[in-house]
Amino acid sequence: MTNLPVPTLASAVEKLDWYAQRWKIETFHKVLKWGCRAEDPKLRTAERLTNPLAVFCIIAWRVFWLTMINRAEVTPPITSVFTAAEVEIRDRLSPDSERPTPASVSNYIAAVARPGGYLARGKDPPPGNTVLWRGLSRLTDIQLGFELARRCG
Repeated sequence: MTNLPVPTLASAVEKLDWYAQRWKIETFHKVLKWGCRAEDPKLRTAERLTNPLAVFCIIAWRVFWLTMINRAEVTPPITSVFTAAEVEIRDRLSPDSERPTPASVSNYIAAVARPGGYLARGKDPPPGNTVLWRGLSRLTDIQLGFELARRCG
């Protein structure tokens, strides 16, 4: 059902394509709500909520994008998905036996999701938003530690 005009078959297909995107929008909002806990700040004005929501939207987009790019048929190079620092840290943390080989985006995403609870067994589906969120959170904490160690010696 829609309140939009549907005069042709092409416009009906267009409306169906729009509706097919609903799942992605719902998933993005789930990451925003549960992962970022966007509803937790007790800020009362829109002016004060703007900055945290902007940051939360970027984080939620990245988690959702990593989940979706991992399921795509064509994946970009690792350097367009992870920063050089993230790749270096992930490589240093992984024992040689667990180091992603071949170095593909899906292998790196699985390696990032492991600290978040992803088991990466043979028949397991690709990591979802929740384990990816947790893994990225741990990776960010570790990256901050690496940066502090470099600065402080």
